[in-house]
Amino acid sequence: MKIIFNKIKYLCIFLVAVMLIVPAAAQLQGGTPEAPKRVRPSMAQIAVKDLPPEAREVLTLIAKGGPFPFDRDGIVFGNFEKRLPIRERGYYREFTVITPGIRHRGARRIVTGRGGEKYYSSDHYASFKRIVP
Repeated sequence: MKIIFNKIKYLCIFLVAVMLIVPAAAQLQGGTPEAPKRVRPSMAQIAVKDLPPEAREVLTLIAKGGPFPFDRDGIVFGNFEKRLPIRERGYYREFTVITPGIRHRGARRIVTGRGGEKYYSSDHYASFKRIVP
């Protein structure tokens, strides 16, 4: 038991030393250790003409400022899955794209950004395509 305790004690001392030495060494080299940057693959695009007709109708309503068929249209889109570029809360808004043949909102959405960018999701935010002219 004492041997296991000693091994754990020395492991903890080693880890603390590493946590103190690595940042100090990085500062001596003129920088600070940086977290690895997550590389985001380029997002697929879809032309307006290639969107379903219902999505094109929603784009027209967005341009006119409504009226929208669902109460939840225009609410803040949280981007919790981080599939869109990271922005402050409230930057994105979501709108329902009607799916023919179903009685509920369905899975299709258009998400708009304050900067004018628009995204289409046919699978309830599992994936997005940037809408291009």
